[in-house]
Amino acid sequence: MASHFIWYELITSDLDAAISFYGAVIGWTVSPSQTPGMDYRRIMAADEGVGGMMKVPDAGMPPAWFGYVNVADVDAEAAAFEAAGGKVLWPANEDAGVGRMAMLADPQGAAIYVMTPTGEGESQAFKSGALGHCGWNEYHATNWETAFDFYAGRFGWVKDQAVDMGDMGTYQTFTAGGVLTGGMMNNPLPQQAWLFYFNVGDIDAAIQCLTNGGGALQMPPMEVPGGQWAVVARDPQGALFGLLGSRPAA
Repeated sequence: MASHFIWYELITSDLDAAISFYGAVIGWTVSPSQTPGMDYRRIMAADEGVGGMMKVPDAGMPPAWFGYVNVADVDAEAAAFEAAGGKVLWPANEDAGVGRMAMLADPQGAAIYVMTPTGEGESQAFKSGALGHCGWNEYHATNWETAFDFYAGRFGWVKDQAVDMGDMGTYQTFTAGGVLTGGMMNNPLPQQAWLFYFNVGDIDAAIQCLTNGGGALQMPPMEVPGGQWAVVARDPQGALFGLLGSRPAA
């Protein structure tokens, strides 16, 4: 059975500033959770949970977005990542009522959470086209072929289309459980290897909110399949993220 992205988490240096910024750009509402002993905020798109926010636990850690993937056995995955040349960044731990999780680095250094949830029902955090939800999961690798083989072996992901990008090489899309989920390419990012694109309505209106709020575009709008436009941006605290949206007809 294939594993899926089930949660997205921002670890940032300024929670209140991040809440205000993303609320304006994406339209999220963010409220305190009931997590004992920590200030963890829950991100909602309409009435569905998409992810969370927390303050960086270590002053030397740069703000960043992380994805959670569901697995059957967190401890077994941690061992498998280490055996393949990865690392355990945060050891497996149990969060009462939520599940067991660990933060791992894959063999190319990209950080990702693995989690075995205890709750019932399916996550709606990743939902193509749904406003406020993640619409695409993108891996920027030093070697995407090696990265894909690793994740396919661990999570059951399957290659979909291979898109020729000319001088930029191949962009390999992939499915998880038959659902088109993301893509991989050779294009290392300075901060993190996984990049998550969140769905907005009007991409130009979102860009205006982004720049007004102190964020900065890292890649200008690019038209992607399906008639949408994608941008890569950096929030005011330095975390990289993407947006997917439309351009209303003139």
